[in-house]
Amino acid sequence: MEKIEHSTISTNGIKMHVASIGRGPAVLFLHGFPELWYSWRHQLLSLSSLGYRAIAPDLRGYGDTDAPPSPASYTAFHIVGDLVGLLDHFGIEQVFLVGHDWGAIIAWYLCLFRPDRIKALVNLSVPFFRRNPQVDFVEGFRALLGDDFYICRFQVPGEGEEDFSSNTVNVFKRVLANRNPSPPIIPKEIGFRGIYKDPETLPSWLSEQDLDHFATKFNEKGFTGGLNYYRALRLTWELTAPWQGAQVKVPTKFILGDLDLTYQFPGMKDYIHNGGFKQDVPSLEEVVVMEGAAHFINQEKGEEISTHIYEFIKKF
Repeated sequence: MEKIEHSTISTNGIKMHVASIGRGPAVLFLHGFPELWYSWRHQLLSLSSLGYRAIAPDLRGYGDTDAPPSPASYTAFHIVGDLVGLLDHFGIEQVFLVGHDWGAIIAWYLCLFRPDRIKALVNLSVPFFRRNPQVDFVEGFRALLGDDFYICRFQVPGEGEEDFSSNTVNVFKRVLANRNPSPPIIPKEIGFRGIYKDPETLPSWLSEQDLDHFATKFNEKGFTGGLNYYRALRLTWELTAPWQGAQVKVPTKFILGDLDLTYQFPGMKDYIHNGGFKQDVPSLEEVVVMEGAAHFINQEKGEEISTHIYEFIKKF
């Protein structure tokens, strides 16, 4: 870990913290919520040892990167703009792209908006979400899963922040180690911290040091930046109307665990396996469902995910 280099760059009007290691073709890793560049620690070391330049920023709103206060500063266009600026800063014309959770959502948009900058994509946990021209993302989820679905609850300013900040170490312990694949439903009287129980022991892939790293950074920065991605969903939906029906045409591999909560969303398995996903992403070459793996698959199955990434990108 000490070989990983850290820098701060200027991009799209913000200061962004970037972790990187290695020389060779560039691989850009995008983390999710509530995470940091650190979520890719295993992949940074593994891919750099195989001859790649591995790059993992703290995305806008997270860790040591700036966090603009307004949710309107967190649309897909803002985040993609940050990443195009990152590539330009380092003089990288094209990159291999890897995303997880919200990082996967941003990766889909980056491939949609700027396919000229992407050689190939490996996305984890979150498949492409087809835009419904009649209903925005938040109201679509509300219709399927109700007002207490976590994406709907996160729309309320301050509520999620208070919930997550109550005991940060315990929040990360419960969230990262969660094995319940049901979509999170969060009654207000229970809160996010109340829907998952503390694990009796930490899983082998998650240490107290890991928890402390996440908790320390989120205690410093807070959770508002990460939650603002959810609060900008409606604005992203409005602004992406010109891309209605557009396909992602970048060569793609998709991986998720069979215990991933996104895999249990209504209609998701049918979409992934019965043609809908392939229709939206015609260059989808592989779909891998890892048995016994949950949502934070890049940390839980670090070595296997690194191998999956390498086996795909080495073809290009």
